[in-house]
Amino acid sequence: MSALPPNTALVLTGPTGIGKTALSRALAGKYDLEIVSADSRQIYRYLNIGTAKPGPEFRAEIPHHFIDMLDPDEEYTAGRYCSDARATILEILSRGKLPLVVGGSGLYIRALTEGFFKTNKKEPELRRRLTRRLETEGSQPLYDELKQLDPEAAARVHPNNAHRVVRMLEMCLAAGGAISKIQQENPDPAPFQSVKICLKMERQALYRRIEERTDEMFRNGLLDEVKAILDRGYDPGLQSLNSVGYKEVFSYLRNELDLAECIALVKRHTRQYAKRQVTWFKTEKHLHFLDKAAPEVLLPQVEKLLRNKQPQ
Repeated sequence: MSALPPNTALVLTGPTGIGKTALSRALAGKYDLEIVSADSRQIYRYLNIGTAKPGPEFRAEIPHHFIDMLDPDEEYTAGRYCSDARATILEILSRGKLPLVVGGSGLYIRALTEGFFKTNKKEPELRRRLTRRLETEGSQPLYDELKQLDPEAAARVHPNNAHRVVRMLEMCLAAGGAISKIQQENPDPAPFQSVKICLKMERQALYRRIEERTDEMFRNGLLDEVKAILDRGYDPGLQSLNSVGYKEVFSYLRNELDLAECIALVKRHTRQYAKRQVTWFKTEKHLHFLDKAAPEVLLPQVEKLLRNKQPQ
């Protein structure tokens, strides 16, 4: 095993389908590590194929955290992840191991490494009012209001992601200002250092990988996985199930799409999601971008970045 830098977590991110899990496997062969998932959907039980969870063999070999932690009807936030994952990473470091944070949820990674705006103010009436507005007006007017209050936060939220739009607008209104500015003025850095790596590749090549992986998911039983989730009594309207690969299959099972249309829609929506991820990563701080390559090519580059990390 290679020597580990002190008090340092390695963060591996990048768009969906780019090969983060394959590189994680290679890193596990080189370092004594534990994996901390930074995927906002892999945290839920029963969402396996559609979230491309690491296989049971790899998870049995290497400890994984924040996978299969919640049922689909439980809520989880980036703020909670910040607190929980930081505590987990400190425990891993205390065992003399390398915490390897892996995932494409940019908000989770930012919360973990830079902190997350916290407010103890409970304003249920504000949430109800925004929810009523969402039902009557749709998400676009709420997004426009968010853009007026906090352009930076709005730039990181898709206008059609109604849950996120409502949540971000709620936070701004509760805080009385732009949460991006408040967070910058009140930093909450992690109690450890981090080396953050983002894999990248040419867009059309990434899209081809996404399409191939989508076909593989359907061959591996995505339809049966979604049917099993419904058989367990979970509502398709749950936020955890409002995810690419699941919402399209729900439409297929309601006979709103034929199978070919469903598969094509999953591919399109996944490409769009990957594009938004790439846009997010381009604006993040202190990311080391590495061109996607075979793990044996990437390993020396990762090792060099870790070796050059000096204690602060």
